[in-house]
Amino acid sequence: MSLLYWADCSPSPQDDLAPLELQFHSLDFRNVLHWKHPHKAVKNLTYSVQHKIYGDKEWTNSEHCQGIRLLECDLSQATSDPREWYYARVRSLSSEGFSSWVLSHRFYPQWETNFSPPQIKVTVTGRIISVQIRPPRTPLQGQRGSRIRVTKLQKLTFRIYLIHNDVEEEVYETDSCSKELVIEGLRPKTTYCLQAVSVTPRSGRKSLRSPSTCISTH
Repeated sequence: MSLLYWADCSPSPQDDLAPLELQFHSLDFRNVLHWKHPHKAVKNLTYSVQHKIYGDKEWTNSEHCQGIRLLECDLSQATSDPREWYYARVRSLSSEGFSSWVLSHRFYPQWETNFSPPQIKVTVTGRIISVQIRPPRTPLQGQRGSRIRVTKLQKLTFRIYLIHNDVEEEVYETDSCSKELVIEGLRPKTTYCLQAVSVTPRSGRKSLRSPSTCISTH
């Protein structure tokens, strides 16, 4: 005679405290892991985060993200190579003990980060407008302590929209090596507005447009 045993598949109390919906949000390679509170409401709940490179066996405690009450952890420094794949995981701690670890999706910064529009500075000489283009910067610091431009890590192009009377007149495109765009042959004593967009050439993804910068020709 055979006996059939049923396993207890009900979740443990600790699983009710596991964080929910782990998701990386990335802008200009500022890579921040977000999550939500568990379904079960518990006082004094804290969270701890670990990360690793895909393929590594060992997990690393994420700096500044141990025993925190926030629902996010900035992992920009830990995920600073945009061509690596990363994982993160989060668990909670309460008076009932630790929850189980919850794993993020596999994160690839080069594909998943979004970009801000470049900053533009506009000057006019007669009927010529000069546009200085400043790419967005990452949170990562270079050897001199200044923040690294995103174009050091990712090839971008920049589109400049020339607008007159709320109608686009021209669209100019320049690569990330060009720091200045010169627009000639404009009408005299006319007000033009300019907006800028960052574009990832390989995927075609675009940033939001920058605020309008308006200037009048002489």
